[in-house]
Amino acid sequence: MVFCCLVNRLYHALYFAPYCLFLMKKLLLIITLFLLGVNMLLAQTKKVYTTTSGEWIFSYPVIDNNGSDKGARTRYSPVFNFQWHINADAGKHWGLFTGLAIRNIGFIYDVPNTSEKKKYRTYNLGIPVGLKIGNLQKVCFLAGYELELPFNYKEKTFIDERKVDKFNVWFSERTPAVMHSVMCGIQLPRGTTIKFKYYITNFFNKNFESLDANGNLYKPFLNFEAHLFYVSLNFTMLKNRKFIHAPKSTGPVMEAMLIK
Repeated sequence: MVFCCLVNRLYHALYFAPYCLFLMKKLLLIITLFLLGVNMLLAQTKKVYTTTSGEWIFSYPVIDNNGSDKGARTRYSPVFNFQWHINADAGKHWGLFTGLAIRNIGFIYDVPNTSEKKKYRTYNLGIPVGLKIGNLQKVCFLAGYELELPFNYKEKTFIDERKVDKFNVWFSERTPAVMHSVMCGIQLPRGTTIKFKYYITNFFNKNFESLDANGNLYKPFLNFEAHLFYVSLNFTMLKNRKFIHAPKSTGPVMEAMLIK
């Protein structure tokens, strides 16, 4: 069932949204160029490795709701954010990366002149493509692009600080089928990275239709623009299959677990 829903969402994005089709073609071109670049790097170096990391996200929406930019609040999401990167270093001073990510993004919105508060979030599957420049063993800068596919949407409603409604939907049409973002950051020693990210795509699908209290169709997000910006702390836990903060001296059992 979940697989069928995913296929349906991808079909909708590719065949019923020409703009998304155009961007998908651009993404395929970027990934193709990246893979060609990796192959060229492999001819010069064998330094290809994977990293696994978590991410603590502090997100804030740039809002325009019927001409009003009020009501935005910061949201903190420490879980569940997972990143797996393939890194191809061309030497000590630059390299490329791609991979997969699962990310929890969203924002909090205080409806102006009311006691109502909304919390919106999606879980996304991401595919990043990026470049690293600097001293790759100490401090370096990174920049890139990421395509994300929202696969679970959740919305909560509070009145006078009391939760009155909550629901989540797999592959909901309330959000775009595909989200696009750009990022930059600084990678520090010992696996810590500070990252800045901006979502070019609106968080909501303006053409989504729902029923109002009288049973009439309307578009709840027609005039609601929300572009997320976030700052995150990233903590690398594994390099290839080894813990990067593993103790120098371990017993035979622990050593086998770390190297396995």
